[in-house]
Amino acid sequence: MPGLLRGVARTAVVAGTATAVSNRVSRRQASRWAEQEPQQAYAQPQAADEAPPGDPMDDKLDQLKELGDLKASGVLTEAEFEAQKAKILAG
Repeated sequence: MPGLLRGVARTAVVAGTATAVSNRVSRRQASRWAEQEPQQAYAQPQAADEAPPGDPMDDKLDQLKELGDLKASGVLTEAEFEAQKAKILAG
């Protein structure tokens, strides 16, 4: 019986130590991740309403503005304007 109690006590100590070490490692890792998150958030600042550079939508908008200016100045007819606008929006 004393051998059995000694074995149970040893198992309890080992299990308790393993749990304590595991919890400490988890807390340390969580604090490291928490420290890294703000740095990563500031690494790539970009406003939500800003389009990334080279955005195809910006190119289309610029083309449509130029097309509208050409129509307003009388260089393009209404039919030519509509045809070019359809091409820009389809592409």
